[in-house]
Amino acid sequence: AADMVATLNGAPVARDAAFVVPAGATLALGRITGAGARAYLAVAGGFDVPDYLGSKSTFALGQFGGHATGVLKAGDVLKLTADAARPAPEAETVAPDAVELGNRYEIGVLYGPHGAPDFFTDKDIRTFFDTDYEVHFNSARTGVRLIGPKPEWARTDGGEAGLHPSNLHDNAYAVGAIDFTGDMPIILGPDGPSLGGFACPAVVVRDEFWKVGQLRPGDRVRFIPQVKNEDEAIAKPDIIPDTSGLGPAVLHRSENELGMVLRRQGDDNLLVEFGPMALDLKTRLAAHQMMEAVRAERLPGLIDLTPGIRSLQIHYDSSVLSRGTLVETLKSLDRDLPPVDDMVVPSRVVHLPLSWEDPQAVLAMRKYQELVRPDAPWCPSNIEFIRRINGLDSIADVQKIVFEADYTVFGLGDVYLGAPVATPLDPRHRLVTTKYNPARTWTPENAVGIGGAYMCIYGMEGPGGYQLFGRTIQMWNPWRTTEVFRPGSPWLLRFFDRIRFYPVSAGELLEAREAFPHGRFPVHIEETTLSARAHFDFLAYNEKEIASVRASRRAAFEAEREAWKAAGLEVAASLDEGGPADSGDVPAGHSGIASAVTGNVWKILVEPGETVAPGTPVVIVESMKMEMPVVAETGGVVAEIRCRPGRTVRAGDVVVVVK
Repeated sequence: AADMVATLNGAPVARDAAFVVPAGATLALGRITGAGARAYLAVAGGFDVPDYLGSKSTFALGQFGGHATGVLKAGDVLKLTADAARPAPEAETVAPDAVELGNRYEIGVLYGPHGAPDFFTDKDIRTFFDTDYEVHFNSARTGVRLIGPKPEWARTDGGEAGLHPSNLHDNAYAVGAIDFTGDMPIILGPDGPSLGGFACPAVVVRDEFWKVGQLRPGDRVRFIPQVKNEDEAIAKPDIIPDTSGLGPAVLHRSENELGMVLRRQGDDNLLVEFGPMALDLKTRLAAHQMMEAVRAERLPGLIDLTPGIRSLQIHYDSSVLSRGTLVETLKSLDRDLPPVDDMVVPSRVVHLPLSWEDPQAVLAMRKYQELVRPDAPWCPSNIEFIRRINGLDSIADVQKIVFEADYTVFGLGDVYLGAPVATPLDPRHRLVTTKYNPARTWTPENAVGIGGAYMCIYGMEGPGGYQLFGRTIQMWNPWRTTEVFRPGSPWLLRFFDRIRFYPVSAGELLEAREAFPHGRFPVHIEETTLSARAHFDFLAYNEKEIASVRASRRAAFEAEREAWKAAGLEVAASLDEGGPADSGDVPAGHSGIASAVTGNVWKILVEPGETVAPGTPVVIVESMKMEMPVVAETGGVVAEIRCRPGRTVRAGDVVVVVK
């Protein structure tokens, strides 16, 4: 843990040691000194807080868990369990061996699920393990962004999953996956997305994950490849000296029609894929059928099953269930399962209001263009970009398709909180786009967008990459049970639901959003079924028209790519890394006010000629998803401002000079 200075009634207390806190005493935690980003406070017996979805932990972005409604607020009271009243230890607990924190970390990872040659080249994988990446200032518990070399990529694009070669048909992520969102790698944190559509060449091993929590902007990270005996349930990964011993990211490929593929995904997950890398109801039904079969096996150590577009993530306790046993079970099930052609699954038609080009969605686009990528081809208007890349004549044509389509839910938890990843089963209604590169740092709750061929409704505020066209009502209701939010299931939608949008104004949507969590806004839901056979017959009947629409949109897609090349925009512009640090040189009789952190200048609060007193905030820097004020240490008159909004400053850079 980082060294966060702690005092008990004003007296220093030892780090990494147990101590007694008498009733009425005050424990104060100060600033971190030295390296590291986090310190931890443990209380004997634990805190007395309720379980939420089987956990006592807090999910700050979702505003639930922990003691009440998420993060602590001034005046909150944390109660202790009955076990906390046990007698105090007679002797001071011996502190464990301290771990020296620094500014460079070597972090062990397991190769996979997405490696060479399917997604990356062999050179990409060697570069990945040979690079010291720099931690970007825009990092948090959702994920740690890294600055490093751009991959060559083994593909030119992701097909229907998106224009960029990092794009893939959405699957469940493992916590600790290194996720290439476009060309930028992000270590997915404990508050990271559940599902997503980007390639991940490796996953941080369980025993090394603590290091991710100590990374600060400017720190350096090198990934160290490790291997694990697949047949031993309790085996820990072993370090290997170089990439020659990585082994394949793929553990098994079936030879049957749907070609089941088993991919490594860290210590405790296995990613099961079906069929070619294409959008097809048949592969989604195969994943559903396998999910039901695995559940029926009642395997010891099985934790969770999460389907994606053409995949199934199996989360298991590797201390109970070995990966070798799991792989053999899946091979056996794959041989015995029947074809999916005659499957019929429950399906509902769910009618949702949509505020087209909602002001909050427009704000997200503007923030991205101002602070992340000014030359992004999808800005200033994502809707205009959707029109252009699909070869449509007008924005009205985009709007018409969105409101005519039935979006079938293939996955839930896409990014967060019951958010659907859905697509029209009628290919004529399928609008295809690329995703943001790099991703947005902020998306409004319940914004609606398209990435690849998929529509997503964002379950909460957070990062994102889909092209936005509007906003709708809540997908998640953390605290109330209503007619559509069932007890124990705070999510609105189910697998294979079909979403139909109808238009409302931005004002009407705000009223609906206020009423819906309380059960005072009606949502029309029709109970029905989805037949695989009927769908395949529909495709056959409309084959020629579908082929014509696809060819037209593919041509527009290619034309957009060529336009990017001509404008020099095919590769994303590098994120502003701030350039060399300010030397701090200031004229005689002046003093410099320096930023204590690396970050993005959010606001400048003073002007030249203005008088400031000691302690006056002069600049606000956004770093680690927090707004941090830079304050004057001495008073004076502002003589010079050495930063500007939207630009990066590094720790120690002088941002304002006062006389």
